[in-house]
Amino acid sequence: MHADYEALQLVNNTVGHRFELTIAGHTAFILYRHVPGKTTLIHTEVPPELEGKGAGNAIVEKTLQYIEAQGDKLVPLCPFVRAFIKRHPEWKRIVSDDVNI
Repeated sequence: MHADYEALQLVNNTVGHRFELTIAGHTAFILYRHVPGKTTLIHTEVPPELEGKGAGNAIVEKTLQYIEAQGDKLVPLCPFVRAFIKRHPEWKRIVSDDVNI
């Protein structure tokens, strides 16, 4: 993760069912569904102003850290999240057993 993003706080917007990360006034987000013990990541969106600056990777990594801290398993439906996990296979440790990556 880009060092400038490490101190930024991930927000769990439970009303909007999305994780949010605001960088320089722009908010990237990941839509999710949650049932007890399992979080499904559906779609990641990064504003054009943040594209190519590592914001997408930062929100995915912070979201995976959050899911792991909650003790949940991950179902990565979002192609961007799946690609991140393929590049960082250590995160397979939180992927639900019924998901093949």
